[in-house]
Amino acid sequence: MPDYPAVAIVGCGLIGQKRARSLGPCRLLLCCDKLPERAQELAGRFPGAEVETDWMAAVKHPGVGIVIVATMHDQLAIVAAAAAAAGKHVFIEKPSARRAGELETVQRESGRTGVQVRVGFNHRYHRALRESRRIFESGVLGDLMFVRGRYGHGGRPGYEREWRADPTISGGGELLDQGVHLIDLARWFLGDFSEVSGHIATYFWNMPVEDNAFLTLKTPAGQTAFLHASWTEWKNMFSLEIYGKLGKLEITGLGGSYGTERLAFYQMLPGMGPPEMTIWEYPMADNSWEVEFAEFLEDIQLHRTPVPGIRDAQAALRVIEAVYREASR
Repeated sequence: MPDYPAVAIVGCGLIGQKRARSLGPCRLLLCCDKLPERAQELAGRFPGAEVETDWMAAVKHPGVGIVIVATMHDQLAIVAAAAAAAGKHVFIEKPSARRAGELETVQRESGRTGVQVRVGFNHRYHRALRESRRIFESGVLGDLMFVRGRYGHGGRPGYEREWRADPTISGGGELLDQGVHLIDLARWFLGDFSEVSGHIATYFWNMPVEDNAFLTLKTPAGQTAFLHASWTEWKNMFSLEIYGKLGKLEITGLGGSYGTERLAFYQMLPGMGPPEMTIWEYPMADNSWEVEFAEFLEDIQLHRTPVPGIRDAQAALRVIEAVYREASR
């Protein structure tokens, strides 16, 4: 039986708590947060877990083998680089940094110490997305033509006063928050994008970051991703459509307030007309967090470069940077 490394979580907010529940065979050894009561509350759910408020002490803890970084955006790459330098495997929550360049130190330190670094794009691991990937890889969609994606929620009272509305901390608004998931998924199916154009706007929330982002991305072969991420989506929603020459995949919902996760496969018939349709629904609890972390443990055991990893995060962040540059002109 493998000897699984113990885990430290830096950042014990909502996402840190979700990660703590998804560790599989690993033991949560240390909970670190600048708010001691939050670290203590999480540690209290895991017998024997220690509490720390100094993240540097957490990443250097001799008993820790994996550091999960679930801080605010401005600290993600800083903590991850220190953990990699200390010889710890690192799991960085998306978007992993505010800009692609912030990940260069993480890449350098992980290369020097030989540790694995994975970025938490958990949407790839939703059941409907995993089945979509299987169908895509089978070839039955034919050559892909375009992807259309929408993702959004409506915020909450006081949203404009939260840290996500502070660009020095967040690095950006909805494009960096939920839009990064859409970009990653579009790239997962279409490949790298060579042309980026987009428009960001702040329509509703009184904040210096965008609450809506509209993107058109093209691959060297001309395949297109048309994406919209919104903080003014008054009913939470997720939709991703993947169009091939022989069929279409449509993923809707993510569970919970986003509605039942669902996949529809529309397979074109030789005579065209209405396609054959197959539907999968996944009303059970989301297990993407567990599946994702289990794959990271495999990465570590097999000495395998994680995917999605630093390169994937940088590719998505460069798309976002291009849109922000265009908006600043």
